[in-house]
Amino acid sequence: MCGRFGLTRPDKLDLRRFGVATAPELPPRFNVAPGTDILVVRERKSGREASLVRWGLVPWWADDPAIGARMANARSDSAFTKPAFRDPMRQRRCLIPADVFYEWQVVAGRKAKQPFAVALKDSEVFALGGIWDYWKPKTGDGDGMVTCAILTTDPNTLLAPIHDRMPVIVPQDRYAAWLDPRTPMPAVKDLVQPFPSDEMAAWPISLRVNRATEDDVGILEPVDV
Repeated sequence: MCGRFGLTRPDKLDLRRFGVATAPELPPRFNVAPGTDILVVRERKSGREASLVRWGLVPWWADDPAIGARMANARSDSAFTKPAFRDPMRQRRCLIPADVFYEWQVVAGRKAKQPFAVALKDSEVFALGGIWDYWKPKTGDGDGMVTCAILTTDPNTLLAPIHDRMPVIVPQDRYAAWLDPRTPMPAVKDLVQPFPSDEMAAWPISLRVNRATEDDVGILEPVDV
């Protein structure tokens, strides 16, 4: 799964790589949790845009938006057929800029799982593969909202000893194909493969990351295990 991530250097976000001209100003974030608004790049009728979207997918047909609390992630192996994710996988895919994400390892004899930070070796911004949907109350009262989920896939060899899932990372040269709703489903399935291990690094960090209120550079400090 991908329960937390960060965009710690928004100043390094090259919008041209994502095909957009502008984006909301963002502070550095070291511990982004579900239920908060995150930067998402998606295709719209008016063109590609970068905007803030609530993390935790609420399907358009849901009666209660609280369902989003359970849908921060979507397994890519079942998202093509699962009712909550099927239509977004076909028509509403998005990219989520990040430069770090976190996974938790079960350690024998320890009650608390050991968190790990995972990033690219060159510390560059990458794109998590996501899906989005638009929900509004069926009564017509109140505002609608755009929500999203991060897709997960099998772990690569770096992540496999840490966790049995990892987020989908979309290669830069495939951004357009990922965002385009006309991309055939077999081609989309090819894009949810594990990202190459030799381009990534992982290191253990403190349990501070477990608290969503902790959001500073110290989160990334390595610890001895």
